[in-house]
Amino acid sequence: MVHRAGWRVKEEGGSVVVEDEELLLAVLNSAPVVDGRPTDALDEPEAADWARALGGCGTEGERDRLRQVRDALQSLVRGGPVEVGGLASVLDRVRLRPEVSATGVSWRLEAAPDEELAARVVLAWSRVTEELPRRLRACANAECNLFLVDHSRPGTARWCSMATCGNRMKARTHARRRRSEG
Repeated sequence: MVHRAGWRVKEEGGSVVVEDEELLLAVLNSAPVVDGRPTDALDEPEAADWARALGGCGTEGERDRLRQVRDALQSLVRGGPVEVGGLASVLDRVRLRPEVSATGVSWRLEAAPDEELAARVVLAWSRVTEELPRRLRACANAECNLFLVDHSRPGTARWCSMATCGNRMKARTHARRRRSEG
């Protein structure tokens, strides 16, 4: 896989490869709360297909590494305690090799097939936090388990979705005000 600037979905060798921001959010958001109940895409029957859709191979070992990376990154983004050794171990057996062309330098990620996707997620996290400092955050709705990358000009986005969490939180605030007034 060639790791280049930008966030996009591209075709490479006949398969779809999800890059950077989209990949990071897909993995961070793979354990949503649905109807008040925590779920985990990595435990679902279609988990192998989900991983393959992200450019992985879908093995159980790959899903275990993705879960390790996801859980560490979720804790890190939320400001909780995190052991970065788990993230470092994902990168221990991978290598970025430079490739020079007339358009510049790109980096080829070299990793075992079932280790590449987790390494790509860690690299995506690093890139997003470097290029968009303090813009990767958890949804402000405490009942939500999703994350967002804030692209708003002032950098004040709080919810994973204005249509769901944003409206829900604003409705609760409005209801509290009405109760306190009446």
